[in-house]
Amino acid sequence: MTERETTRLVAWSQELRRVHGRLREALSMTRASLADGTPGESATRELLLYCHGFCTALDSHHQGEDRTLFPAIAAAHPELRPVLRSLEQDHSMIAHLLGSLRDAVERAAPPEELDHHLEGIAAIMENHFRYEERQLLTVLETVELAAAPGEVLGPL
Repeated sequence: MTERETTRLVAWSQELRRVHGRLREALSMTRASLADGTPGESATRELLLYCHGFCTALDSHHQGEDRTLFPAIAAAHPELRPVLRSLEQDHSMIAHLLGSLRDAVERAAPPEELDHHLEGIAAIMENHFRYEERQLLTVLETVELAAAPGEVLGPL
């Protein structure tokens, strides 16, 4: 493997960490904004914008992993298939939680309910990200991927 290929593969693991960091930050800022108690319609509008942006970004991130990254890892490291299945199940659960949040936002649920949804997403997302990073960062430094990071990890 050339030095250029090694550098590119290490960049994949670093990019995954950066994407996870941006998603964590977006969720944290949204929860803080909700806690500030922005009144009524304005808070709902902000949360709708957040949900459109963040929820779409997180969905895209997971779809890219499921479609491109995980099959490449499974081909190179078949022993990781159980890990990948577990991560895909997390993706499905997170998608369901995001759908529930969207529904709550669209019906203008009270702030306590919205925060409950955000808290659930935060807990599952953080657990998922930590597990994924523990299991896959080193592997990402050895997997051959022809796709661009934005295609695989989401357009953040």
